Amino acid sequence: MGYDLCLFEDEDVDEELICPICRGVLEEATYAPNCEHAFCSDCIHEWLANQRTCPLDRTSLKKEELNSVPRIMKNMLGKLRVKCENKEHGCQEIIRLDARADHSVNCEFNPKRPIRCEQCCLTIPKNELDNHNCIRDLRKQMAVINDQVTELKKYQTEQKERDRDLMLQINHLRELVRLNHAASPRTPMQPRITEILNWTESLHSARVTRWGGVISTPDSVLQRVIRRSLLESGCPNHIVQDLIENAHERRWPRGLSTLETRQLNRRYYDDYVTKRIPGKQAVVVLHCENTHMPIDMISDPGIVMIFAHGVEDV
Repeated sequence: MGYDLCLFEDEDVDEELICPICRGVLEEATYAPNCEHAFCSDCIHEWLANQRTCPLDRTSLKKEELNSVPRIMKNMLGKLRVKCENKEHGCQEIIRLDARADHSVNCEFNPKRPIRCEQCCLTIPKNELDNHNCIRDLRKQMAVINDQVTELKKYQTEQKERDRDLMLQINHLRELVRLNHAASPRTPMQPRITEILNWTESLHSARVTRWGGVISTPDSVLQRVIRRSLLESGCPNHIVQDLIENAHERRWPRGLSTLETRQLNRRYYDDYVTKRIPGKQAVVVLHCENTHMPIDMISDPGIVMIFAHGVEDV
């Protein structure tokens, strides 16, 4: 619907700027390209919902044929002088039509203009200031924030589950590829895989009772001790160096690489297949025995986890 003529300082508005449907000054003006008649956007769309012709000369007209009015008409409309829509609240300003919306938002007479409470610093509409109660409204605001936080946490949890499912699928596909290569008699990796499997079968299964006691940044002395134990246990030479390097959190998979991620993923620890490094408070978690784990919880060929205490033979 167009602007009421009584809003304009000069009510003798050019007829070309009047909507022929609502008889108000054009609002969001649009026009028919064939006959060049202009209308308010809402007015002509409502008309065309039931008719297929121009309301003035009955020439054929469809919604998709409508265009914005020429710039000269936009300028003519914009220059019209109009009263502030907060006039009834006391504003006597006369402004250009194209500035009316911005003026109204910031007008000091606008009953809905945002006002900051000096006591609680909440921003509230001006017309609600008299009924404003700082404690009550702060509680309402906090309730809204808590609801938003709850929704955000729910979304994050769902997103993590989706990521987890995707990682499981990727891990499954990777393992299928690995098994396919391992089963091929032509691949040179087969003897190495067999060697790893034979070695891990010789180790005792382990149970970790204190995951919080993991030493995530072992020094070089401790790493040398673990290397010696691996070699003495029959660990294949071609994976010893990788396993030792993977004893430090900087080489651990993403799900274990920081204290925060380790705490978040603690529920997965008991799913690990762990083998004890003989005589040490340490376990080896081999990729070939942990293909069921998410891809961000295991590395190839495996990881070594050293503990201050809490490793038992099963």
